[in-house]
Amino acid sequence: MINSQSLRILLVDDEEAITDNLSAFLERSGFQVFTARNGEQALNIIKNNPPDIVIMDVLMPVMDGRQALRQLRSEENWLPVILLTQIGESTERAMALEEGADDYLNKPFNPHELIARIRAVLRRARRGQPPLAAAWKLVSGVLLLDRRSKRVYLKDEQLNLTPKAFALLEYLMTHPDEVVSRDRLLDAVWGWDYPIGTRAVDTRVAELRSALKEDASQPTYIETLPGQGYRFAADVQVTG
Repeated sequence: MINSQSLRILLVDDEEAITDNLSAFLERSGFQVFTARNGEQALNIIKNNPPDIVIMDVLMPVMDGRQALRQLRSEENWLPVILLTQIGESTERAMALEEGADDYLNKPFNPHELIARIRAVLRRARRGQPPLAAAWKLVSGVLLLDRRSKRVYLKDEQLNLTPKAFALLEYLMTHPDEVVSRDRLLDAVWGWDYPIGTRAVDTRVAELRSALKEDASQPTYIETLPGQGYRFAADVQVTG
């Protein structure tokens, strides 16, 4: 169980209205909150008084969020970072994750969703190690996902997945033991303005279960939570 009262959050955003309102909400939720106006200020605070997690906007003056993130990771500082972005393109978000972000959240967002993401990131954070979202190979039992080659193997047998099914599995495996709604999966895999409904998520989940030879009533990997979404139920590790 994560005790929010002992957690220190660094909130980085150049919009004063956002830092003021969000800081107050996070403090009412029991967190200790510190603020910075840009990536350069954030790096100085992290160096001298490191928090438990950083919530950082992407678009800022002086030094933007992605620049600050790259600087941290180049120093092998794996402090958990959640990026706040107004960018809807899935390729941009994928690049941010590859650069070492633990998660991202699109503006505008529900503050309660941010708290859920904070807790999820801290649960899966591996002290002193890169986040799952930045790893090239993920393994869960006999399941291997190779992000660089876009291939998935089950017991050393390559699975024939559609690109969307691969992207869906990739997202679930980088967010293990986290309940992910259909709307969030739709946003993450298809893009925020993609003209389809959440039924497409169910179709791709069915494709994954068929390929993984899973029984939906007794899943090893992908669990359905009625009215909430899906969860990758198995443990995930970095390999290779």
